[in-house]
Amino acid sequence: MSELIPISLVAHHAFCPRRAWLEAMGEATDTHQVAAGIQAHTPADDPAGSRSRRHRAVDVVSHDLGVIGRCDTVELDDDAAMTVVEHKATPIRRRPEVTEPMRVQVALLAGALADMGYPVAGQAIYFTNHRTRVEVILSAEDKALAREMATATARTLASDQAPPPLEDDRRCSRCSHISVCLPDERALEPVTRRIVVADPDTQVLHLTTAGSRAYINRGRIEVSKSGEKLGTFPIERVQGLVVHGNVDLSSGLIRELLWRSLSVVWCTSSGRVTGWAQPAQGPNGGPRLLQHVASHNGRIDLARQFIAAKIANQATLLRRHSTETDVVARLRALQRHVLDAPSLTDLFGIEGEAAARYFENFLTMIRPKIIDAEELAFSTRTRRPARDPVNAALNFCYGLATADALRAVVACGLDPNAGFLHSSGRNKPALALDLVEEFRAPVADSVVINAFNNGELRTRDFSTALGTTRLGERGRRALIAGYERRVTGKFRHPIFGYDVTWRRAMEIQARLVLGVIDGTQPRYQGIKIR
Repeated sequence: MSELIPISLVAHHAFCPRRAWLEAMGEATDTHQVAAGIQAHTPADDPAGSRSRRHRAVDVVSHDLGVIGRCDTVELDDDAAMTVVEHKATPIRRRPEVTEPMRVQVALLAGALADMGYPVAGQAIYFTNHRTRVEVILSAEDKALAREMATATARTLASDQAPPPLEDDRRCSRCSHISVCLPDERALEPVTRRIVVADPDTQVLHLTTAGSRAYINRGRIEVSKSGEKLGTFPIERVQGLVVHGNVDLSSGLIRELLWRSLSVVWCTSSGRVTGWAQPAQGPNGGPRLLQHVASHNGRIDLARQFIAAKIANQATLLRRHSTETDVVARLRALQRHVLDAPSLTDLFGIEGEAAARYFENFLTMIRPKIIDAEELAFSTRTRRPARDPVNAALNFCYGLATADALRAVVACGLDPNAGFLHSSGRNKPALALDLVEEFRAPVADSVVINAFNNGELRTRDFSTALGTTRLGERGRRALIAGYERRVTGKFRHPIFGYDVTWRRAMEIQARLVLGVIDGTQPRYQGIKIR
């Protein structure tokens, strides 16, 4: 027996096949449309609200139609004939108008009731925000369309490839899944018909105080140490949690975050990502399998774009803050060579030369008087252990960027460990490291440069022992504050032409990678600042 399809999913397919695919793949959004729909259905979802001639939340099934669903309300007349009443909100469409997807939905609900042996007298839509009931008369054509839509939905869900997004269609502007579908962005061209997708009104919470403990209490995250409360935050305003160093989380807090599909990232005090937690259920299981196949076979086209964007952004940052025009010209040439690299080995060679030239001139982007006053010395990039304050600051900010890239990758259901540039064999979050490459210069490097130039970061914020330089508590707080200002600040997207935050841009880029994997996008293009 084939798997039964939710009737609501068929209705979404009638609206847009890709919309149904996204929902079937587990994509969920927190939008005004979704909130309005949930609120409209709250009374209808409670069977306790049933009366003798009005039943709430009635489950129905039809093996003939291949669907399963739930009627919001079923009303009985004097002859026990039933009328199906669906509750709908109209947060975008301001008038109580019955649309084709609504007709498909009530036709399937009524058909399922009839298949279960119950007499059906009629159908209606109740528009909750208008307090208006509209009767729906179904024709033979409506019933045939509903059956056809159920069959079409089954074909879509059985396909190995995602349906293409709509092109220049008005339906996109009122779709709750516009932020994960990105229909206009798939062409990798300026978006002329702007669709406003707001960034979430939430923040990433960083816990840095060693020896502190965070826990959940009455809907708030509270942090305390030695009996002293250090802070309290409403969990609704938290987008993600980053734990730095020796900070304890209660099991109740971890469970609540995972229930809310919020990720947790653990870092060392120096910024190295050591682990992360995510919900067991996530979107895009099918494309994730394709990601592993593509990672195993190799996608040099994706790897080229990651590195080309990285080198381009390094050149732009030097052009903005330094007078080393010859180095900028060489980086531009290397950027062009990357696009013709025949293998990963050649790609790494070009990247290595670009990195050497970039970091040799990194100090030219910091004010000379700051270099002299703070006695800064930096000529080469050292990862861990850091040998100087600049490297220690870069290591820390790269860890913050990697945590954000991890969240972006997990949000769209991809596996952070299956990359295309970095090797999965190194047992690191390869795809997150791939994605963060193009954001290193415009985000992390910019934070470090500004922190030193503005006096927010001083050499006294570091300690050195046995040749290893470590960032102190004050320095960590300064860099986290600077990083959050940067990553939540808006810029004009160089490809699409609209304003977006850097944190949202990371998820957009992750979804463009997903588009290449699931076949809805011909190629990937990295972000290159100007």
